[in-house]
Amino acid sequence: MELKILKTKEEKPSLKEAQEFVGGLVELVPLPEGDQLLVNEEGIMHNLPINYPASFQASTIILGNAILLEEEARWN
Repeated sequence: MELKILKTKEEKPSLKEAQEFVGGLVELVPLPEGDQLLVNEEGIMHNLPINYPASFQASTIILGNAILLEEEARWN
């Protein structure tokens, strides 16, 4: 499983790009310091494997590919 880290405005993904990367519907998971994780909303239904780097960031289990949005890459 992959954790893509984006920081700049130019790197900010569109909804379509995020959906393609996570492989389905996108759920935004806010993190305490203001960063955001974009994950597959149906990870459990699709039996996706645990993404350990993303789970560490979120302090909860994250399944499938995820995108970490920091700084200017955050969604409004």
